[in-house]
Amino acid sequence: MSNKLAVIGSSGHGKVVAELAEELGFEVTFFDDAYPDKKNIEHWPVRGTSLDFLADNDLYCGAVVAIGNAETRESIISQLHESNVCTPTLQHASAAVSQYATIGDGCVIMAGAVINAFSSIDKGCIINSNAVVEHDCRLESFVHICPNAAVAGGTIIGKRTWVGIGSNIRQMLTIGTDVLIGAGSVVVNDIPTGITVVGVPAKAIKDKNA
Repeated sequence: MSNKLAVIGSSGHGKVVAELAEELGFEVTFFDDAYPDKKNIEHWPVRGTSLDFLADNDLYCGAVVAIGNAETRESIISQLHESNVCTPTLQHASAAVSQYATIGDGCVIMAGAVINAFSSIDKGCIINSNAVVEHDCRLESFVHICPNAAVAGGTIIGKRTWVGIGSNIRQMLTIGTDVLIGAGSVVVNDIPTGITVVGVPAKAIKDKNA
């Protein structure tokens, strides 16, 4: 079986994903929609756009989408699944993931991340460096937990929500879909869908639905 893995999205996040993929034994090739204006990222080649990959992917064992924007990540992963392309989850060797946690496909779990017992991580999520997802949490698809953020036990986080770097979420809360939690925020109450919150304690500053 081929060990060639496509990494779609050649940003800074893409570099970290590519290095992780290489550590796991994959041979990396990038695809980015900025091609042909962008033909390489560091020493890695960019071979084409995401559509180029979808049109000709027989040489690859699968693809990982290294794009921070949740809506874009969701769209591309959906296209990959429609084309029967495997989207493996990449987990760094130093991540601590409970044997009783469940992880969907297409996720990336970075160095030092912790996912504790009976938590459920749906497809396409990013659990970034040193992030903590405590016991009995449920993260719906395409959530991004940024570096050094901590989610306390029993919390539910809706689709496409972004939990900013260094932020903290109190236990047993429900966070809606498409929520943005600013860097360093402390969340002590439930957050409805589409709300942006910042601060200590976190307060709403923007409503996507307004």
